[in-house]
Amino acid sequence: MTVVDHINAFARRVPTWGLYILCLLPVPWLLYLAQTGGLGREPIKALEHELGEIALQLLIIGLTITPLRRLLGINLLKFRRALGLLAFTYVALHLLVWLVLDVGIPSQIWADIIKRPYITIGMAGFILLLPLAVTSNNWSVRKLGAGWRKLHRLSYLAVLLGGVHYIMLTKTWAAEPLLYMAAILGLLALRLPKARSKQAV
Repeated sequence: MTVVDHINAFARRVPTWGLYILCLLPVPWLLYLAQTGGLGREPIKALEHELGEIALQLLIIGLTITPLRRLLGINLLKFRRALGLLAFTYVALHLLVWLVLDVGIPSQIWADIIKRPYITIGMAGFILLLPLAVTSNNWSVRKLGAGWRKLHRLSYLAVLLGGVHYIMLTKTWAAEPLLYMAAILGLLALRLPKARSKQAV
């Protein structure tokens, strides 16, 4: 057996619920650090940042599944829906920390969404992920048919908005958010028709 065969065989044996448990482990740990001073002088901001960054990482990992299968033959499709739901969970937690712990004042929340472009963009990404999370179940796949795949292409725009949100949030041309954006753009470029046709030649 090749290395790819071993990876695919291992992936088939790993239950999807195991991925949920593994990827949600950082949540109680981050909450513990926030309570004990492990996140620095501004624990709420740090918690908000960490949750948002994990969400973006999960969205990017979800983007790698199709190229891995097409280019290397590694089949991780069974985990794609779980990764999407986990990413949405972290985005929702990121938003919840901002709403409840960071801002807290309803009138200020709407003012920030309207006046601060990076928050507007982040909120737009969250709204795009909402219908994807709601339809990430077998019933919706059967009910929507071919439309399900078209709907879930919104994830491409959502992850792009997430990358822009991160760059604008830092307010500087920091290396980390730019690397995330480069990964996003590269993975999205692999989905362009020209890229596909070249790979098929």
